[in-house]
Amino acid sequence: MIISSVRTTAFRNLADAVVPTAAKNIFLVGENGQGKTNFLEALYFCAYASSFRGIRDGEITKNSAAQNGEKNFSAAITVTGQGSVLVKFENGKKTVFIDDKKAEDRKELLSVIPCIVFCHEDMEFVAGSPERQRWFFDQVLSLYDPVYLDDLRCYRRVLKSRNSVLRDHVQRRFNGSPEPLLDALDQQCVLYGMRLMEKRETAARLFSGIFAELYREVSGIAGVTVQYLPSWKSFNEDETVDHLRKRRVTDMAAGNSLSGPHRDRYLYALEGDDFAGTASTGQRRLLALLLRVAQARRFSEMTGRNPILLLDDVLLEMDGEKRRRFIAALPDYDQAFYTFLPEEPFQHYRAEDTLVYYVKDGRMEAEGQ
Repeated sequence: MIISSVRTTAFRNLADAVVPTAAKNIFLVGENGQGKTNFLEALYFCAYASSFRGIRDGEITKNSAAQNGEKNFSAAITVTGQGSVLVKFENGKKTVFIDDKKAEDRKELLSVIPCIVFCHEDMEFVAGSPERQRWFFDQVLSLYDPVYLDDLRCYRRVLKSRNSVLRDHVQRRFNGSPEPLLDALDQQCVLYGMRLMEKRETAARLFSGIFAELYREVSGIAGVTVQYLPSWKSFNEDETVDHLRKRRVTDMAAGNSLSGPHRDRYLYALEGDDFAGTASTGQRRLLALLLRVAQARRFSEMTGRNPILLLDDVLLEMDGEKRRRFIAALPDYDQAFYTFLPEEPFQHYRAEDTLVYYVKDGRMEAEGQ
C-alpha cells in the first residue's frame, strides 16, 4: 500500500498542487513554517478526516482564503491497489469520498489507509489529561477493531442522555422523578461500558508487553509498563449497576456522571510508581514516540497489515545513539513520510529509492529539479 500522489486545495499554506509520492520513503526538508507539517496533516486528514493537531476544521483553511471569508478546502490521495480518498470541507460541512463514492461513515477510512503519526502533540498522551490518554488508546483499539468504535459511540450517546437528565434535574426542569429514566440509562451505560472496559484491559496488557520491551531497547530503562486504571472497579454488570445506583445522589447533585469509562485513566509505571510524573522531558518525549511505535506494531500484529508512518521532526531532539536505536525500533511499514530541517543529517537515513522534496512557502520541489 503506497500513497502515489497527494492533492491539496486551500489547505493551510500549501500550494494548490498534485505532489507525486510513489516511493517507500519520502523526506520533506525545509525550515520551520514552510509547510512540512502541513503536508503530513493533509495526509492524516485523508486517513481520519480530522487533524492530528486537535483543531477545528475551519482553522485549516489557507490564510489568504480565510481572510476573504472562505472556509472551504480539500485534501485527496491516490493509493496503489486501493483507489482514492477525497475529503472536502465546504460551507461548514465535511464530506468523505472513497473511490469517488460518498462514505456513509468516516470509520470506513480506517480500512483504506491506516496511518500512524509521530508528532509533538503526542506528548499529551504522556503528560496531558486523562482524556488525551484515553483518546490515544481508543485510537489504538479502533484501528483494528471497528466493533470497539461502535461500542464507544453507543456509550457516548447513552452518557450524553444520562448527563442531560442529571442536568435537567439540577436545573429543576424535570417533571416528576428522574429515577425510572436513570434506571434504564444506567443499564445501557453499563452494557456498553463493560464492553469498553474488557477490551481496554486486554489491549493495555498486550500493548504493555510490546511497549516495555521497546522502551528498554531504546532508552536502556527496563520495567516501564502501561497500566489501565478503570473508573469502575468491578467488571461485573450487576455490581456496577448497583454502584451507579448508590452514587446517584452524588451524580444528581453534580448534574454530571462522575464515574465510568469516560473517566478511565492510564498509568506509565516503573516498579509501581508513576514514571511519567517524575521522568525528564527527554524521557517523556521518548515515551510518546515509542507509544506510536507500539501502536504500529500492535496494529500489524492484529491485522497482518503494515501502516503508513508520518514522522514529524522525530529525530531532532535525540542524540546519535538514541537516533540509531529509535530507527532500529521502527515497525515494518509500507511507506513513511519524514520531516527534516536542512541542517539535519537526513542524507544518512535515505535509501536508494528515497524521494526528497525541499519545502519552501508551501511548495514542494523534488531533489534534482
